[in-house]
Amino acid sequence: MELTREQVEHVAMLARLGLSEEEIERLRTQLSSILAHVNMLSELDTEAIPPTAQVIAMQDVVAPDEPVASYPVDEMLENAPEREDSYFRVRSVLGYET
Repeated sequence: MELTREQVEHVAMLARLGLSEEEIERLRTQLSSILAHVNMLSELDTEAIPPTAQVIAMQDVVAPDEPVASYPVDEMLENAPEREDSYFRVRSVLGYET
């Protein structure tokens, strides 16, 4: 399927892209080539292939949620520019001073 210049300009407008004349022609050629390759997929016989959302087996990559000892507060706040008790002291975000 060959895309027309008007189709490329329409897609560029929808994507809010400002394209030069060379870019329009280059993208027209590239997008036409991509659509031709995708169109080739419709020629494949996929009757024996079950529909799927994943092409590879999924596995859980999250570590088990087990309690562990935390780092000591003094060690974590060691390099803090300012601290107050067991917390970082930072400037007020909303302008309220306490």
